[in-house]
Amino acid sequence: MKDKVIAIFDVGKTNKKILLFDYNLNIVSETEERFPEIKDDDGFECDDIERIEKWISGTVKDLVHSDKYDLTAVNFATYGATLAYLDGEGKRITPVYNYLKPIDERIPEKIYRRSGGQDEFCRRTASPALGMLNSGMQALWLKTEKPEVYSKVAHILHFPQYLSYLLTGKIYSEHTSIGCHTALWDFDQMTYHNWTKEEGFKLPLPSDVNTLNEVIFDGKKIHVGIGIHDSSSSLAPYFTGSDGKFLLISTGTWCINMNPYNTEKLSAEQLDKDCLCYMSITKQPVKSSRLFLGNIHEIAVKRICDHFKTSPDFYKSIKPDKRLIETCRKNCGEKRFYFDNAPYSRTLLEKNDFFVFKTEEEAYHQLMVELSELTIEAIDLIIPSDDDTQNMYITGGFSKNPLFLMLLADAYSMKNVYTSEINNATALGAALVILNSLNPDHKPVLNLGLSSC
Repeated sequence: MKDKVIAIFDVGKTNKKILLFDYNLNIVSETEERFPEIKDDDGFECDDIERIEKWISGTVKDLVHSDKYDLTAVNFATYGATLAYLDGEGKRITPVYNYLKPIDERIPEKIYRRSGGQDEFCRRTASPALGMLNSGMQALWLKTEKPEVYSKVAHILHFPQYLSYLLTGKIYSEHTSIGCHTALWDFDQMTYHNWTKEEGFKLPLPSDVNTLNEVIFDGKKIHVGIGIHDSSSSLAPYFTGSDGKFLLISTGTWCINMNPYNTEKLSAEQLDKDCLCYMSITKQPVKSSRLFLGNIHEIAVKRICDHFKTSPDFYKSIKPDKRLIETCRKNCGEKRFYFDNAPYSRTLLEKNDFFVFKTEEEAYHQLMVELSELTIEAIDLIIPSDDDTQNMYITGGFSKNPLFLMLLADAYSMKNVYTSEINNATALGAALVILNSLNPDHKPVLNLGLSSC
């Protein structure tokens, strides 16, 4: 008998994966692809959507006819802030534009002016002004810059829902995709912002993220989910597997801090400090802050290596030294070495005089004390005064850095601080939300890979 599997297309900007999960949410197969970017109709880099479309249809066809697996369901988790435009016949009419594409600042400015100003608009939509990273502004850009193309638009879909549409032919939206700094959603009213109606955008009303559609593909009946935004998807396993309320600290190039239990409205001050809101699978705002942690760490470590003539991975063998930590904390109280002493300083000083340190170990301890202070400042932005979260889960690259972990555990001694290691958490979340619909009585036990700090 063939094994029943759920297929998840995990589509990132760099890597595209297809993962197969059994009904206990164990990964039974994982394949990764990398597709070179192409140029859009303006000559700017973008994903090769035609190749992605062919990859999806070809992969599903292979699975439908597999001798090893019984494909029962498919879902999609993708990066956000990306739209697809369909004409009246349901055909895609533009490339999938890159959210890093420049935009004339006058385009969003007209929306800000008629919506109470930029600060109020950004607060209400929980979306810092990020140009095309606000996907609503992508639609406005198309309407403004390419009116002939826009005149053909009958439907606007976010990227996860477009990939689902390829298999179902059905038009959907859902809360996690709308709620990721899109500038489309009014978090005060929990509906589309008025400006979208004023502009006449063709936006479907959001459906539950666990919605399934039954389709016949090459003669086989399968169920297809409507897709999910990757950041919200990575949170989903913790809603199911966590024993109590939690904060998730996802570390890597960016450190993304998420609090699904902060019910306070986003303030203009928080927006200025790089906070925003996502939307969870429970349709609730997830207050989030971020820090360019991995990037800063990489630059600073290179400076240390250059000065002390040591290997680039020297820091991986450094163990926390409490005496050094106390010395570094005292130094920070007087003057930071890598950053300005001003609160929320995020930029490395241009030059560092490493002769104040005897060893690379001292220099690295100082770096991590300062980086932990910046991380704590960012985390505190999403913790309300009536905070009742009991757990903090640290994932990603810095969850393997013992010095970083000690510093955060000391700062949040009132919480249970864990590292959490889940392979492919984003894909797991996308499988989890549709398994609930496929088989609501089956509740697999999730292993969050927890280790106490």
